[in-house]
Parts: sequence; C-alpha cells; structure tokens
Amino acid sequence: MDDINLHYRFLNWRRRIREIREVRAVRYRDRWRNMFREGDILRYHGDSDEVGCFVAARPLSKKRRYFEVTVNDTGVRGMIAVGLVPQSHNLEHQPGWLPHSVAFHADDGKLYNGSTVGQQFGAKCCRGDKIGCGISFDSDDGQITVFFTKNGEEIGSVEIPASPDDLYPAVGMHSLGEEVVLDLNAEWRVEDDDGQMIVDSHEEDWSRLHDVKVTGTLLEYTGKGKSIVDVGLAQACRPLNPRFHYYELEITDAGEKCYIALGLARKALLLSVFPV
Repeated sequence: MDDINLHYRFLNWRRRIREIREVRAVRYRDRWRNMFREGDILRYHGDSDEVGCFVAARPLSKKRRYFEVTVNDTGVRGMIAVGLVPQSHNLEHQPGWLPHSVAFHADDGKLYNGSTVGQQFGAKCCRGDKIGCGISFDSDDGQITVFFTKNGEEIGSVEIPASPDDLYPAVGMHSLGEEVVLDLNAEWRVEDDDGQMIVDSHEEDWSRLHDVKVTGTLLEYTGKGKSIVDVGLAQACRPLNPRFHYYELEITDAGEKCYIALGLARKALLLSVFPV
C-alpha cells in the first residue's frame, strides 16, 4: 500500500513539475499578433482594419530599463506605437489604449496613457527615426516614471502607478507596409550624478551670482532692493537634463515683500532682469 501511495505521489510530482515548466514557457515567450517577425525586424501583417501588436517576453528591470525601435518604413499611415503594457495585454489593441498601458504614437505625436484619447506629447515620426522608451526607479511612492525618446533626445516623461515587474516592452502597428527594427538591449546614457542641478552645495555649483550670498544650502539676497533693477540672481552651472528634470526650494524667510521667483532661464539671462 505504501508503495502505491509513493508511486502516485511521484506521478503527481512529475505532473506538477511539467505544469510549472509550461507556465514558465508561456510567461517568458514573446507574443505578437498580425505581425511578421524576422529576427529583430517587426512588420505589419494584417488588413489595416486589425491592430498588430508585439509584447516582449520579459519586463523592463533595473538591469534593462530601456528599449528602442528604428522606423524602417511608416507604411500607409505610420500608426506605429512604442510603449509599455502589462503581460496580459490584449493584442487586439494598440499599446496605450488599455488601462495600465502607456505608449507614444508616431503617427500623431501623442501620448496614450490607458485611454484611446491621446495628449499632444511630441512631433510625428518618419522613416529612419529612433523611438525609445524607458523607466526610472528614482521614485519611491509607488509611481514609476516612464520616459520616451526620439533620435537620442528625450521627448518627455509621465508617472504611472505601476510595478516595474509588470511593464513589458510593446510595439503596435495598424497599416500596411509598417516596419521597425526592435532593440530590446538598447542603452540610454544618463549623465553622472554631478550633472544634477544642485541647490544644496557651495558657490562653485553656481555659474552666476548677483546680489546673492551662498551659505551651504542657503541663498540670501544681499542687494539694496530699492528699484526694479536691484535684482538678485542665482543661476546654476548645469541645466536640467532627462534624468534630473526637477528642482525645488524651501522659503525660510519671505523678506519684506517676498519677491522670490523660481524657474528656468537661458544662460545669457541679464543679471538685472527678473526671471519671468
């Protein structure tokens, strides 16, 4: 009797191992519909009434946080989409149309964030353009920053409530003749940390200081404040960049009239001009 029980346990164990392997095989397998794939080339293969969609086998990660496609041919309408979707994304829909997906669409330059209605985001794309998509892990509030690039320059970014484990590279197409080259191992070069716009260091981090005194993290106006040209200005050495695209300050003393301005300006801004 014990031998029979042991035999059944062994069979159950083998069946369970086989089921696990089958699940893993499905999970780590590229999926596509209405597309023809030849190596890294994806080509639309439908009747233009149906969406073609490709979803990569593995999500983005800290080790591989960016991918890119090169537009070989825009086809009839150039309806090429590049973005991120959950693993269970319905291949009958373009990336960005369904909840929990986001994508940049090359035909209209719009960002689609879980909706069939897009928002203007960048310029339209044409043959030869490179469109990239990546994620940033800087946020710790449950939000993931997704950014998009075109020909090596960042178009913009958007924060979405998602886990990086469920953001899979996706490419959509929707008209005859569309073709792209997919590079899932593309790298996005980011500047070193010293490229960040710093407001918590010393005088050498500021390219120009006029009637402003720097003491550690403190900026203090030292001008007379008697006329409109008595402006104090502190301009950082380095501009904002795709990785560090935000800064902030805390007002410790509003002074007599709180004439404090925060913003962005070209390097050649006149020292006597208030940044507006």
